[in-house]
Amino acid sequence: MGKLRGFLEFPRRGFVKRDPRERVRDYDRYFDLPDEQTLREQGGRCMDCGVPFCHEGCPLGNLIPDWNDLVWRGRWREALQKLHHTNNFPEFTGAICPAPCESACVLDINADPVTIEQIELAIVTRGFEEGWIKPEPPSVRTGKTVGVIGSGPAGLAVAAELNKRGHLVTVYERDEGPGGLMRFGVPDAKLEKWVIDRRVQLLEAEGVRFECNCDVGRDVSSEELRRRHDALVVAIGSRVHRELAVPGRDLRGVHFAMEYLYQRNRAVARMQGRPARDVPPGEEITARGKRVVVVGGGDTGMDCISNALREGARDVLMLDVYPPLPPSGRPPMSPWPLPPKRTPTTYALDEGGERRFGCEVTEILGEDGHVVAVRGRRVEGTSSRNLRPIPGSEFTEPADLVLIAIGFAHPEHDGPVRELGLDLDARGNVRAPVYGTSVDGVFACGDARIGQSLVVTAIAEGRRCARVVDRYLGGTGELRRLPAEALFAYEDGDINSLRHQAEVAGTVTVGEDFWVGPRERR
Repeated sequence: MGKLRGFLEFPRRGFVKRDPRERVRDYDRYFDLPDEQTLREQGGRCMDCGVPFCHEGCPLGNLIPDWNDLVWRGRWREALQKLHHTNNFPEFTGAICPAPCESACVLDINADPVTIEQIELAIVTRGFEEGWIKPEPPSVRTGKTVGVIGSGPAGLAVAAELNKRGHLVTVYERDEGPGGLMRFGVPDAKLEKWVIDRRVQLLEAEGVRFECNCDVGRDVSSEELRRRHDALVVAIGSRVHRELAVPGRDLRGVHFAMEYLYQRNRAVARMQGRPARDVPPGEEITARGKRVVVVGGGDTGMDCISNALREGARDVLMLDVYPPLPPSGRPPMSPWPLPPKRTPTTYALDEGGERRFGCEVTEILGEDGHVVAVRGRRVEGTSSRNLRPIPGSEFTEPADLVLIAIGFAHPEHDGPVRELGLDLDARGNVRAPVYGTSVDGVFACGDARIGQSLVVTAIAEGRRCARVVDRYLGGTGELRRLPAEALFAYEDGDINSLRHQAEVAGTVTVGEDFWVGPRERR
Protein backbone atom coordinates (compact mmCIF):
# COMPACT_ATOMS: atom_id res chain seq x y z
CA MET A 1 0.00 0.00 0.00
CA GLY A 2 2.97 2.33 0.51
CA LYS A 3 3.65 2.56 -3.20
CA LEU A 4 -0.01 2.95 -4.09
CA ARG A 5 -0.36 5.69 -1.50
CA GLY A 6 2.70 7.46 -2.95
CA PHE A 7 1.21 7.41 -6.43
CA LEU A 8 -2.19 8.65 -5.23
CA GLU A 9 -0.85 11.38 -2.94
CA PHE A 10 1.91 12.85 -5.08
CA PRO A 11 1.33 14.14 -8.62
CA ARG A 12 4.19 14.16 -11.10
CA ARG A 13 6.62 17.02 -10.46
CA GLY A 14 9.26 17.41 -13.13
CA PHE A 15 12.39 19.52 -13.42
CA VAL A 16 12.17 23.10 -12.18
CA LYS A 17 12.51 25.05 -15.41
CA ARG A 18 13.74 28.61 -15.57
CA ASP A 19 11.55 31.27 -17.13
CA PRO A 20 11.99 30.97 -20.93
CA ARG A 21 12.18 34.77 -21.24
CA GLU A 22 15.13 34.76 -18.86
CA ARG A 23 17.04 31.72 -19.99
CA VAL A 24 17.22 32.70 -23.67
CA ARG A 25 19.58 35.48 -22.57
CA ASP A 26 22.29 33.06 -21.41
CA TYR A 27 23.73 29.60 -22.00
CA ASP A 28 23.29 28.21 -18.50
CA ARG A 29 21.31 25.02 -17.94
CA TYR A 30 17.64 25.77 -18.44
CA PHE A 31 16.40 23.52 -15.61
CA ASP A 32 17.20 22.50 -12.06
CA LEU A 33 16.30 19.74 -9.63
CA PRO A 34 13.54 20.16 -7.04
CA ASP A 35 14.20 19.85 -3.31
CA GLU A 36 15.02 16.53 -1.67
CA GLN A 37 11.56 15.95 -0.22
CA THR A 38 9.96 16.37 -3.64
CA LEU A 39 12.49 13.98 -5.16
CA ARG A 40 11.74 11.36 -2.53
CA GLU A 41 8.02 11.73 -3.15
CA GLN A 42 8.60 11.30 -6.88
CA GLY A 43 10.55 8.13 -6.18
CA GLY A 44 7.58 6.97 -4.12
CA ARG A 45 5.32 7.23 -7.18
CA CYS A 46 7.05 4.14 -8.63
CA MET A 47 4.49 1.35 -8.40
CA ASP A 48 6.94 -1.53 -7.86
CA CYS A 49 5.37 -3.23 -10.88
CA GLY A 50 5.33 -7.00 -11.15
CA VAL A 51 6.68 -6.55 -14.67
CA PRO A 52 8.58 -3.24 -14.81
CA PHE A 53 8.43 -2.29 -18.49
CA CYS A 54 10.83 0.61 -17.80
CA HIS A 55 13.60 -2.01 -17.79
CA GLU A 56 12.73 -2.92 -21.36
CA GLY A 57 12.35 0.72 -22.37
CA CYS A 58 15.88 1.53 -21.15
CA PRO A 59 18.64 0.27 -23.49
CA LEU A 60 20.94 0.04 -20.47
CA GLY A 61 18.50 -2.08 -18.49
CA ASN A 62 18.76 0.35 -15.59
CA LEU A 63 17.46 -1.02 -12.27
CA ILE A 64 14.88 1.75 -12.14
CA PRO A 65 12.40 0.43 -9.53
CA ASP A 66 15.32 -0.45 -7.26
CA TRP A 67 16.81 3.02 -7.11
CA ASN A 68 13.41 4.71 -7.12
CA ASP A 69 12.60 2.79 -3.96
CA LEU A 70 15.94 3.65 -2.36
CA VAL A 71 15.40 7.35 -3.06
CA TRP A 72 11.89 7.09 -1.61
CA ARG A 73 13.52 5.70 1.56
CA GLY A 74 16.27 8.32 1.60
CA ARG A 75 19.04 5.77 0.96
CA TRP A 76 20.84 7.86 -1.67
CA ARG A 77 24.27 6.21 -1.55
CA GLU A 78 22.78 2.78 -2.16
CA ALA A 79 20.72 4.25 -4.98
CA LEU A 80 23.95 5.54 -6.55
CA GLN A 81 25.50 2.07 -6.37
CA LYS A 82 22.46 0.59 -8.13
CA LEU A 83 22.57 3.32 -10.76
CA HIS A 84 26.28 2.94 -11.51
CA HIS A 85 25.82 -0.83 -11.72
CA THR A 86 24.32 -0.39 -15.20
CA ASN A 87 25.18 3.18 -16.25
CA ASN A 88 28.65 4.70 -16.39
CA PHE A 89 27.46 8.24 -17.01
CA PRO A 90 24.07 8.99 -15.43
CA GLU A 91 24.92 12.70 -15.40
CA PHE A 92 24.73 12.56 -19.22
CA THR A 93 21.62 10.45 -19.58
CA GLY A 94 19.89 12.29 -16.74
CA ALA A 95 20.28 15.54 -18.66
CA ILE A 96 19.89 14.77 -22.36
CA CYS A 97 18.33 11.31 -22.77
CA PRO A 98 14.77 11.48 -24.18
CA ALA A 99 13.83 8.95 -21.49
CA PRO A 100 12.26 6.02 -23.36
CA CYS A 101 11.99 4.43 -19.91
CA GLU A 102 9.32 6.97 -18.95
CA SER A 103 7.31 6.18 -22.07
CA ALA A 104 7.42 2.53 -20.96
CA CYS A 105 6.43 3.29 -17.35
CA VAL A 106 3.23 1.41 -16.49
CA LEU A 107 1.75 4.62 -15.11
CA ASP A 108 1.99 6.15 -18.58
CA ILE A 109 -0.86 3.91 -19.73
CA ASN A 110 -3.44 6.16 -18.12
CA ALA A 111 -1.57 8.63 -15.90
CA ASP A 112 1.67 10.61 -15.67
CA PRO A 113 4.80 8.43 -15.63
CA VAL A 114 7.41 8.48 -12.90
CA THR A 115 10.08 11.19 -13.31
CA ILE A 116 12.75 8.56 -13.92
CA GLU A 117 15.23 10.81 -15.71
CA GLN A 118 15.01 13.48 -13.02
CA ILE A 119 15.58 10.99 -10.21
CA GLU A 120 18.54 9.53 -12.10
CA LEU A 121 20.15 12.97 -12.38
CA ALA A 122 19.38 13.71 -8.73
CA ILE A 123 21.12 10.53 -7.58
CA VAL A 124 24.35 11.18 -9.47
CA THR A 125 24.30 14.89 -8.53
CA ARG A 126 24.05 13.89 -4.87
CA GLY A 127 26.89 11.43 -5.39
CA PHE A 128 29.24 14.13 -6.66
CA GLU A 129 28.16 16.65 -4.01
CA GLU A 130 28.72 14.18 -1.19
CA GLY A 131 32.08 13.05 -2.56
CA TRP A 132 30.90 9.47 -3.05
CA ILE A 133 32.08 9.40 -6.65
CA LYS A 134 35.86 9.11 -6.63
CA PRO A 135 38.50 7.69 -8.97
CA GLU A 136 38.69 3.90 -8.70
CA PRO A 137 41.69 2.77 -10.74
CA PRO A 138 42.04 -0.98 -11.21
CA SER A 139 44.21 -2.74 -8.66
CA VAL A 140 45.84 -4.98 -11.30
CA ARG A 141 46.91 -4.20 -14.87
CA THR A 142 46.83 -6.87 -17.56
CA GLY A 143 49.57 -5.37 -19.70
CA LYS A 144 47.20 -5.31 -22.69
CA THR A 145 46.54 -2.03 -24.49
CA VAL A 146 43.44 -0.86 -26.33
CA GLY A 147 42.99 2.10 -28.65
CA VAL A 148 39.53 3.65 -28.87
CA ILE A 149 38.84 5.88 -31.88
CA GLY A 150 36.20 8.41 -30.93
CA SER A 151 35.23 9.89 -27.56
CA GLY A 152 31.45 10.13 -27.75
CA PRO A 153 29.34 8.29 -25.18
CA ALA A 154 30.07 4.88 -26.77
CA GLY A 155 33.81 5.52 -26.87
CA LEU A 156 33.86 6.82 -23.29
CA ALA A 157 31.84 3.84 -22.05
CA VAL A 158 33.99 1.20 -23.74
CA ALA A 159 37.13 2.96 -22.46
CA ALA A 160 35.79 3.14 -18.91
CA GLU A 161 34.80 -0.53 -18.85
CA LEU A 162 38.03 -1.83 -20.39
CA ASN A 163 40.07 0.28 -17.99
CA LYS A 164 38.17 -1.23 -15.05
CA ARG A 165 39.16 -4.65 -16.34
CA GLY A 166 42.82 -3.66 -16.08
CA HIS A 167 43.65 -2.88 -19.70
CA LEU A 168 45.55 0.28 -20.65
CA VAL A 169 43.21 2.39 -22.78
CA THR A 170 44.00 5.37 -25.00
CA VAL A 171 41.14 7.35 -26.57
CA TYR A 172 41.86 9.21 -29.81
CA GLU A 173 39.66 12.23 -30.55
CA ARG A 174 39.98 14.44 -33.62
CA ASP A 175 38.31 17.47 -31.99
CA GLU A 176 39.76 19.62 -29.24
CA GLY A 177 37.89 17.96 -26.39
CA PRO A 178 36.28 14.61 -25.56
CA GLY A 179 32.54 14.05 -25.69
CA GLY A 180 31.67 13.85 -29.37
CA LEU A 181 28.27 15.33 -30.17
CA MET A 182 27.55 15.73 -26.45
CA ARG A 183 30.18 18.48 -26.49
CA PHE A 184 29.77 19.91 -29.98
CA GLY A 185 26.16 19.12 -30.87
CA VAL A 186 24.21 19.51 -27.61
CA PRO A 187 23.76 23.11 -26.37
CA ASP A 188 25.14 24.10 -22.98
CA ALA A 189 21.57 24.97 -21.99
CA LYS A 190 20.93 21.21 -21.92
CA LEU A 191 24.36 19.89 -20.92
CA GLU A 192 26.95 22.26 -19.55
CA LYS A 193 30.35 21.14 -20.72
CA TRP A 194 32.00 21.19 -17.29
CA VAL A 195 29.87 18.10 -16.61
CA ILE A 196 31.70 16.26 -19.41
CA ASP A 197 35.06 17.61 -18.23
CA ARG A 198 34.40 16.39 -14.68
CA ARG A 199 33.79 12.84 -15.87
CA VAL A 200 36.77 12.90 -18.23
CA GLN A 201 39.03 14.03 -15.38
CA LEU A 202 37.71 11.13 -13.32
CA LEU A 203 38.50 8.69 -16.13
CA GLU A 204 41.99 10.15 -16.48
CA ALA A 205 42.55 9.72 -12.74
CA GLU A 206 41.55 6.07 -13.19
CA GLY A 207 44.15 5.61 -15.92
CA VAL A 208 42.43 6.32 -19.25
CA ARG A 209 44.55 8.41 -21.62
CA PHE A 210 43.04 10.95 -24.02
CA GLU A 211 44.77 12.23 -27.16
CA CYS A 212 42.68 15.08 -28.54
CA ASN A 213 43.31 16.94 -31.80
CA CYS A 214 44.34 13.57 -33.19
CA ASP A 215 42.55 12.78 -36.43
CA VAL A 216 43.05 9.08 -37.10
CA GLY A 217 43.79 8.67 -40.79
CA ARG A 218 45.47 12.06 -41.01
CA ASP A 219 47.58 12.71 -37.89
CA VAL A 220 48.19 9.02 -37.28
CA SER A 221 47.41 6.06 -39.48
CA SER A 222 45.05 3.30 -38.46
CA GLU A 223 47.77 0.75 -39.12
CA GLU A 224 50.07 2.57 -36.70
CA LEU A 225 47.36 2.29 -34.03
CA ARG A 226 47.05 -1.43 -34.74
CA ARG A 227 50.78 -1.79 -34.12
CA ARG A 228 50.54 0.21 -30.90
CA HIS A 229 47.62 -1.68 -29.39
CA ASP A 230 46.45 -5.22 -28.82
CA ALA A 231 42.93 -4.25 -29.86
CA LEU A 232 41.20 -1.31 -31.55
CA VAL A 233 37.63 -0.09 -31.04
CA VAL A 234 36.00 2.10 -33.71
CA ALA A 235 33.47 4.38 -32.01
CA ILE A 236 33.35 7.24 -34.49
CA GLY A 237 29.60 7.77 -34.44
CA SER A 238 27.30 8.26 -37.41
CA ARG A 239 28.43 11.55 -38.86
CA VAL A 240 27.42 11.54 -42.55
CA HIS A 241 24.37 13.81 -42.81
CA ARG A 242 21.21 12.81 -44.61
CA GLU A 243 21.02 15.14 -47.59
CA LEU A 244 18.05 17.31 -48.50
CA ALA A 245 17.94 16.57 -52.21
CA VAL A 246 15.94 19.56 -53.49
CA PRO A 247 16.70 22.35 -55.98
CA GLY A 248 18.56 25.23 -54.34
CA ARG A 249 20.36 23.07 -51.76
CA ASP A 250 23.72 24.57 -52.82
CA LEU A 251 22.70 28.19 -52.13
CA ARG A 252 24.67 30.19 -49.58
CA GLY A 253 22.92 30.26 -46.24
CA VAL A 254 21.86 26.58 -46.41
CA HIS A 255 23.75 24.40 -43.95
CA PHE A 256 23.55 21.13 -42.11
CA ALA A 257 22.37 21.63 -38.53
CA MET A 258 25.52 20.15 -37.05
CA GLU A 259 27.71 22.67 -38.88
CA TYR A 260 25.79 25.42 -37.10
CA LEU A 261 25.73 23.66 -33.71
CA TYR A 262 29.48 22.99 -33.79
CA GLN A 263 30.12 26.70 -34.31
CA ARG A 264 27.71 27.75 -31.57
CA ASN A 265 29.15 25.34 -29.01
CA ARG A 266 32.65 26.55 -29.81
CA ALA A 267 31.49 30.16 -29.52
CA VAL A 268 30.11 29.44 -26.04
CA ALA A 269 33.37 27.71 -25.11
CA ARG A 270 35.32 30.83 -26.09
CA MET A 271 32.94 33.02 -24.07
CA GLN A 272 33.61 30.83 -21.03
CA GLY A 273 37.37 30.77 -21.53
CA ARG A 274 37.57 27.15 -22.66
CA PRO A 275 39.73 25.98 -25.58
CA ALA A 276 37.90 26.13 -28.91
CA ARG A 277 38.90 26.15 -32.54
CA ASP A 278 38.29 29.35 -34.47
CA VAL A 279 35.95 29.53 -37.43
CA PRO A 280 37.86 29.95 -40.70
CA PRO A 281 37.38 33.41 -42.25
CA GLY A 282 34.23 33.65 -44.32
CA GLU A 283 32.72 30.44 -42.94
CA GLU A 284 30.80 31.81 -39.96
CA ILE A 285 27.18 30.67 -39.68
CA THR A 286 25.04 33.06 -37.67
CA ALA A 287 21.33 33.37 -36.98
CA ARG A 288 21.57 36.85 -35.53
CA GLY A 289 18.85 39.08 -36.94
CA LYS A 290 17.75 36.44 -39.46
CA ARG A 291 14.60 34.54 -40.31
CA VAL A 292 15.65 30.92 -39.71
CA VAL A 293 13.94 27.85 -41.16
CA VAL A 294 14.82 24.50 -39.60
CA VAL A 295 14.03 21.45 -41.73
CA GLY A 296 13.38 18.46 -39.47
CA GLY A 297 11.61 18.14 -36.13
CA GLY A 298 13.87 15.99 -33.93
CA ASP A 299 16.15 16.87 -31.04
CA THR A 300 18.84 18.31 -33.32
CA GLY A 301 16.32 20.65 -34.90
CA MET A 302 15.12 21.74 -31.46
CA ASP A 303 18.70 22.48 -30.44
CA CYS A 304 19.02 24.67 -33.53
CA ILE A 305 15.93 26.64 -32.44
CA SER A 306 17.36 27.08 -28.95
CA ASN A 307 20.71 28.34 -30.22
CA ALA A 308 19.16 30.62 -32.85
CA LEU A 309 16.94 32.29 -30.26
CA ARG A 310 19.88 32.82 -27.90
CA GLU A 311 21.88 34.26 -30.75
CA GLY A 312 19.14 36.80 -31.52
CA ALA A 313 17.32 35.39 -34.53
CA ARG A 314 14.44 37.52 -35.77
CA ASP A 315 12.18 34.48 -36.09
CA VAL A 316 12.48 30.68 -36.26
CA LEU A 317 10.21 28.27 -38.13
CA MET A 318 10.50 24.49 -37.94
CA LEU A 319 9.07 22.38 -40.77
CA ASP A 320 8.42 18.77 -39.70
CA VAL A 321 7.13 16.06 -42.05
CA TYR A 322 5.65 14.09 -39.15
CA PRO A 323 1.85 14.32 -38.75
CA PRO A 324 0.26 16.49 -36.03
CA LEU A 325 0.04 14.94 -32.58
CA PRO A 326 -3.35 13.71 -31.35
CA PRO A 327 -4.82 15.23 -28.16
CA SER A 328 -3.34 12.38 -26.12
CA GLY A 329 0.15 13.32 -27.29
CA ARG A 330 0.85 9.70 -28.28
CA PRO A 331 0.63 8.98 -32.03
CA PRO A 332 -1.02 5.72 -33.18
CA MET A 333 2.29 4.38 -34.56
CA SER A 334 3.92 4.53 -31.10
CA PRO A 335 1.47 2.99 -28.62
CA TRP A 336 2.55 2.30 -25.06
CA PRO A 337 5.23 1.21 -24.20
CA LEU A 338 6.96 2.60 -27.32
CA PRO A 339 8.44 6.12 -27.08
CA PRO A 340 6.75 8.72 -29.31
CA LYS A 341 8.87 10.36 -32.01
CA ARG A 342 7.47 13.80 -31.19
CA THR A 343 6.16 15.50 -28.05
CA PRO A 344 3.60 18.30 -27.68
CA THR A 345 6.33 20.78 -26.80
CA THR A 346 10.05 20.93 -25.95
CA TYR A 347 12.35 23.22 -24.03
CA ALA A 348 13.17 25.03 -27.30
CA LEU A 349 9.57 25.59 -28.37
CA ASP A 350 8.79 26.91 -24.90
CA GLU A 351 11.39 29.59 -25.60
CA GLY A 352 9.94 30.65 -28.94
CA GLY A 353 9.73 29.73 -32.60
CA GLU A 354 7.00 27.83 -34.40
CA ARG A 355 6.69 24.18 -35.40
CA ARG A 356 4.48 23.12 -38.31
CA PHE A 357 3.68 19.45 -38.68
CA GLY A 358 3.07 17.67 -41.97
CA CYS A 359 5.26 19.98 -44.06
CA GLU A 360 7.71 18.85 -46.75
CA VAL A 361 10.29 21.18 -48.34
CA THR A 362 10.37 20.80 -52.12
CA GLU A 363 12.66 23.68 -53.18
CA ILE A 364 14.93 26.38 -51.79
CA LEU A 365 14.74 29.74 -53.52
CA GLY A 366 17.59 32.21 -53.83
CA GLU A 367 18.69 35.59 -55.16
CA ASP A 368 22.29 36.38 -56.12
CA GLY A 369 23.32 32.93 -54.91
CA HIS A 370 21.87 33.31 -51.39
CA VAL A 371 18.75 31.73 -49.92
CA VAL A 372 15.68 33.96 -49.64
CA ALA A 373 12.84 31.46 -49.15
CA VAL A 374 11.79 27.84 -48.97
CA ARG A 375 8.96 26.32 -50.94
CA GLY A 376 7.01 23.34 -49.65
CA ARG A 377 3.71 21.54 -49.40
CA ARG A 378 1.53 19.87 -46.83
CA VAL A 379 1.79 16.09 -46.67
CA GLU A 380 0.02 13.15 -45.06
CA GLY A 381 1.60 9.97 -43.76
CA THR A 382 3.15 8.51 -40.64
CA SER A 383 6.80 9.21 -41.53
CA SER A 384 9.10 10.35 -44.31
CA ARG A 385 8.80 6.88 -45.91
CA ASN A 386 5.12 7.10 -46.88
CA LEU A 387 4.37 10.77 -47.46
CA ARG A 388 1.48 11.78 -49.69
CA PRO A 389 1.21 15.40 -50.87
CA ILE A 390 -2.05 17.24 -50.20
CA PRO A 391 -3.22 18.87 -53.44
CA GLY A 392 -3.32 22.65 -53.37
CA SER A 393 -1.32 22.91 -50.14
CA GLU A 394 1.83 24.50 -51.57
CA PHE A 395 3.40 27.34 -49.58
CA THR A 396 6.42 29.65 -49.62
CA GLU A 397 8.16 30.94 -46.49
CA PRO A 398 10.90 33.61 -46.38
CA ALA A 399 14.26 32.44 -45.06
CA ASP A 400 17.68 34.00 -44.50
CA LEU A 401 19.19 30.84 -43.01
CA VAL A 402 18.11 27.23 -43.61
CA LEU A 403 19.36 24.49 -41.27
CA ILE A 404 18.93 20.86 -42.35
CA ALA A 405 18.27 18.57 -39.37
CA ILE A 406 16.95 15.34 -40.88
CA GLY A 407 19.41 12.92 -39.30
CA PHE A 408 22.51 10.98 -40.25
CA ALA A 409 22.99 8.18 -42.78
CA HIS A 410 26.04 6.24 -41.53
CA PRO A 411 29.59 6.71 -40.20
CA GLU A 412 32.25 8.42 -42.29
CA HIS A 413 33.95 5.91 -44.53
CA ASP A 414 37.08 7.97 -45.08
CA GLY A 415 39.68 7.47 -42.36
CA PRO A 416 39.72 4.40 -40.10
CA VAL A 417 36.89 2.52 -41.83
CA ARG A 418 38.55 2.60 -45.25
CA GLU A 419 42.13 2.36 -43.97
CA LEU A 420 41.33 -0.75 -41.95
CA GLY A 421 39.30 -2.29 -44.77
CA LEU A 422 36.24 -2.83 -42.57
CA ASP A 423 33.20 -4.46 -44.12
CA LEU A 424 29.96 -2.46 -44.16
CA ASP A 425 26.36 -3.54 -43.83
CA ALA A 426 23.57 -2.64 -46.25
CA ARG A 427 23.02 0.72 -44.55
CA GLY A 428 26.67 1.74 -44.69
CA ASN A 429 27.40 1.06 -41.01
CA VAL A 430 30.42 -0.94 -39.88
CA ARG A 431 29.46 -4.60 -40.01
CA ALA A 432 30.16 -6.00 -36.56
CA PRO A 433 27.40 -8.46 -35.59
CA VAL A 434 28.81 -9.17 -32.13
CA TYR A 435 31.04 -6.07 -32.01
CA GLY A 436 33.91 -7.80 -33.79
CA THR A 437 34.51 -6.41 -37.29
CA SER A 438 35.77 -8.23 -40.39
CA VAL A 439 39.34 -7.46 -39.26
CA ASP A 440 40.80 -9.47 -36.40
CA GLY A 441 41.41 -7.40 -33.29
CA VAL A 442 39.25 -4.49 -34.49
CA PHE A 443 35.85 -3.88 -32.93
CA ALA A 444 33.06 -1.37 -33.42
CA CYS A 445 30.29 -0.02 -31.21
CA GLY A 446 27.77 2.79 -30.92
CA ASP A 447 26.30 4.64 -33.86
CA ALA A 448 29.16 3.50 -36.10
CA ARG A 449 27.81 -0.06 -35.72
CA ILE A 450 24.03 0.38 -35.42
CA GLY A 451 23.33 3.79 -36.96
CA GLN A 452 22.12 7.01 -35.40
CA SER A 453 20.61 6.42 -31.98
CA LEU A 454 20.33 7.78 -28.42
CA VAL A 455 23.01 8.64 -25.88
CA VAL A 456 21.71 5.86 -23.63
CA THR A 457 22.00 3.34 -26.47
CA ALA A 458 25.55 4.46 -27.18
CA ILE A 459 26.58 3.88 -23.55
CA ALA A 460 24.95 0.45 -23.61
CA GLU A 461 26.83 -0.36 -26.84
CA GLY A 462 30.15 0.63 -25.27
CA ARG A 463 29.55 -1.50 -22.19
CA ARG A 464 28.64 -4.59 -24.20
CA CYS A 465 31.51 -4.11 -26.61
CA ALA A 466 33.95 -3.93 -23.69
CA ARG A 467 32.98 -7.43 -22.59
CA VAL A 468 33.69 -8.80 -26.05
CA VAL A 469 37.04 -7.01 -26.28
CA ASP A 470 38.00 -8.20 -22.80
CA ARG A 471 37.34 -11.82 -23.77
CA TYR A 472 39.42 -11.32 -26.92
CA LEU A 473 42.29 -10.09 -24.74
CA GLY A 474 42.10 -13.14 -22.52
CA GLY A 475 39.67 -11.95 -19.87
CA THR A 476 36.34 -13.39 -18.84
CA GLY A 477 34.18 -10.52 -20.06
CA GLU A 478 32.92 -10.12 -16.48
CA LEU A 479 33.95 -7.17 -14.38
CA ARG A 480 34.05 -8.75 -10.90
CA ARG A 481 36.66 -11.45 -10.55
CA LEU A 482 36.36 -12.07 -6.83
CA PRO A 483 36.45 -15.67 -5.61
CA ALA A 484 33.19 -16.91 -4.14
CA GLU A 485 34.58 -16.70 -0.59
CA ALA A 486 35.49 -13.03 -1.00
CA LEU A 487 32.09 -12.27 -2.50
CA PHE A 488 30.34 -13.91 0.43
CA ALA A 489 32.50 -12.08 2.95
CA TYR A 490 31.90 -8.76 1.26
CA GLU A 491 28.13 -9.15 1.31
CA ASP A 492 27.77 -10.98 4.62
CA GLY A 493 25.17 -9.50 6.94
CA ASP A 494 23.08 -7.89 4.19
CA ILE A 495 19.60 -9.44 4.07
CA ASN A 496 19.34 -8.31 0.43
CA SER A 497 22.66 -9.88 -0.52
CA LEU A 498 23.07 -12.68 -3.01
CA ARG A 499 24.35 -14.92 -0.21
CA HIS A 500 21.28 -14.47 1.94
CA GLN A 501 18.91 -14.97 -0.97
CA ALA A 502 20.78 -18.09 -2.06
CA GLU A 503 20.62 -19.56 1.44
CA VAL A 504 16.88 -18.90 1.67
CA ALA A 505 16.04 -20.12 -1.82
CA GLY A 506 18.41 -23.03 -1.84
CA THR A 507 18.37 -23.05 -5.62
CA VAL A 508 21.42 -21.01 -6.64
CA THR A 509 24.97 -22.24 -7.05
CA VAL A 510 27.99 -19.97 -6.57
CA GLY A 511 31.37 -20.63 -8.10
CA GLU A 512 34.37 -19.00 -9.68
CA ASP A 513 32.28 -18.23 -12.78
CA PHE A 514 29.97 -16.12 -10.61
CA TRP A 515 26.30 -17.18 -10.67
CA VAL A 516 25.81 -20.10 -12.99
CA GLY A 517 22.05 -20.21 -12.51
CA PRO A 518 19.34 -22.19 -10.71
CA ARG A 519 19.51 -25.94 -10.35
CA GLU A 520 17.91 -28.67 -8.33
CA ARG A 521 19.06 -29.07 -4.73
CA ARG A 522 21.36 -32.08 -4.45
